[in-house]
Amino acid sequence: MAHLEPLEDRLVVLIGGAGFLGTLVAQELLKRGARVRIADRHPEKAFRLKPLANLGQIQFTRCSVTHAASMEAAISGAYAVVYLVGTFGAGQAALQADGAGLAARVAAEQGVENFAYVSAIGADPTSQSGYASTKGQGEEQVRAAFPRASILRPSVLFGEDDNFINLFAGVIRTFPIVPVFAPEAKLQPLWVEDAANAVVNAVAEPERHGGKVFEIAGPEVLTMMELHRQIARAQARERLLVPVPDGLAGIFAALPGTPLGSDQLSLLRKGSVASGELPGCKQLGIVPRPLELFLDRWMTRYRKYGRFTETAETA
Repeated sequence: MAHLEPLEDRLVVLIGGAGFLGTLVAQELLKRGARVRIADRHPEKAFRLKPLANLGQIQFTRCSVTHAASMEAAISGAYAVVYLVGTFGAGQAALQADGAGLAARVAAEQGVENFAYVSAIGADPTSQSGYASTKGQGEEQVRAAFPRASILRPSVLFGEDDNFINLFAGVIRTFPIVPVFAPEAKLQPLWVEDAANAVVNAVAEPERHGGKVFEIAGPEVLTMMELHRQIARAQARERLLVPVPDGLAGIFAALPGTPLGSDQLSLLRKGSVASGELPGCKQLGIVPRPLELFLDRWMTRYRKYGRFTETAETA
């Protein structure tokens, strides 16, 4: 008898599934034979996944996490639910805390087998950061409504089209003198595909992973200064990297329209490194890959002459 994947032909609903991490979680689920429902305010952003699915394997539904009826319709018939909604903008409490709690309550009422909440390293309901505090509140609400839920706290996620590495890459490409905010802050960047696999593994085995909190992070710890140096080296560019004093960084982050807001700066200063006190990638069957494995290839488009530019190794 052929071995069946644990998620074969089971419906997994991804709340916020049209985002950076959500679309990769969807791809992994489709590979494993699951049926996937993308529930999002803008599900059309994930339409590019259609060619990856078999007939009837993927569904798209418009969903508001602040409305119970919308959530009930989105979750109907699900085997598992993954809550992926997150924002650095307005409405953090509604989206990251109350919305997660509502989804968990609806899932429990409908008899869903497993629920996973994607939080963040540093989540803490008492944090001064709006992002970290509402993620922590979301964890509390999810646990209260769905005690056997899996909670995953990723470090900073990186990928070819992310908004993190590419933010700094654009600055390094453009300016000969580059300011570095929170230069000593420590990060443990995690490849987004490793994060997606971790989420799916948690969902696939609720009897093993349910009711646990995981900190999932990459294999190496980098300071912000080291991260900038790696990016510049991969672009084959000589850059003067200047540490920005905290006071000046705070003034910049408070200005309107800046790419790094006050809340993001606060999180950056605190860093994003696994504590080592909670289970992580290993317990979820993931061997995370380092940023340097991908960076040279991804930075090709930022080099002066693209792929014809000599790399730092050959210059």
